Amino acid sequence: MIFENTGLVGLKSDLAFLDEVAEKTGFVRWQWEYTRATYDYKIEDKDTNSEYFLRMNTRAVEGKLEKPHAVLEIEAVYMGKATFPHGLEYETPIPSKILNVANQKIQQFKAALEA
Repeated sequence: MIFENTGLVGLKSDLAFLDEVAEKTGFVRWQWEYTRATYDYKIEDKDTNSEYFLRMNTRAVEGKLEKPHAVLEIEAVYMGKATFPHGLEYETPIPSKILNVANQKIQQFKAALEA
């Protein structure tokens, strides 16, 4: 599921500040390489014993990721359901209570990034 109109797509930040905001809001930079990084936030549905990941893709527009002053731009915000043994499934409907948590987390991240 792709989140539209989050206000995050196109925002730019240096890597050090983006990592700081991510840590403060519960996101983790899991996947990364020299020019792009993915920040994930895990949401658990205890009723169904399912896990969902709110994910933000970023791309370096200045520098490379190993440098704290590299500038990253947020490209997309989306969510998927975790599948066994690993991976995310993006076509599964997401429960409204999980979407509510995700939308709150998006707003929290955006507010911290713009502060």
